[in-house]
Amino acid sequence: MKAMILAAGRGERLRPLTERVAKPMLIVGGDPLIVHQVRWLHRAGIREIVINLHHLGEQIERALGNGKDFGVRIRYSHEPEILDTGGGIRNALVHLAPGPFVIVNGDVWTNYRFDRLLRIQPSDGHLVLTPTPAHKEKADFHVEPGTDPLKVRRGSSDDDLTYCGIAVLHPALFEGSPEGPFPLTDLLFPAAAEGRLSGEIFAGAWIDIGTHDQLKEARRRADGLVPDPTR
Repeated sequence: MKAMILAAGRGERLRPLTERVAKPMLIVGGDPLIVHQVRWLHRAGIREIVINLHHLGEQIERALGNGKDFGVRIRYSHEPEILDTGGGIRNALVHLAPGPFVIVNGDVWTNYRFDRLLRIQPSDGHLVLTPTPAHKEKADFHVEPGTDPLKVRRGSSDDDLTYCGIAVLHPALFEGSPEGPFPLTDLLFPAAAEGRLSGEIFAGAWIDIGTHDQLKEARRRADGLVPDPTR
């Protein structure tokens, strides 16, 4: 199975750091965040990785190269115009199709075991979800109890879970999607409403590094206060 790291964003809330450093290149646990992510995917058994680039993308490409030093093959999907999460994946499908593929947002620090995803064969998508953290204003999804695999839904008072930015997606999810920029949620929300998504609930360490406080917390955890079971 192939994987894609979404690494094109500007990281506006982390300015001024991200005015000179690409957000996935911020140091966490002694290495750039994206280096950890490549290692997680490699440990899971993934050997082909696609990374989309826009803001300061040359820093990422210079640090990772073709992936040989990490035991993987890396291809880059360059975006002269930033395409957002959905548009970025759609633009990179030429490198990811025809089968399902793993995606991970380039601002995620976690101790999730990515090898769990290699057995997933979703119809449209399989999402890793977590209990909604306090800093989130509202939850994105809920799961239907008693379904196997768990069926992901949204849009009711039962919503209590947040999408982790980790998933297995099938190219079928992008059929009929527009060219140009659009968020992945434009596809995930209708698919959930129609019962085309499965999911799992992860209760381990997970931080989406969007603010300075979240960056500090990720660094604190990566310095050994929260063990990393992927090592």
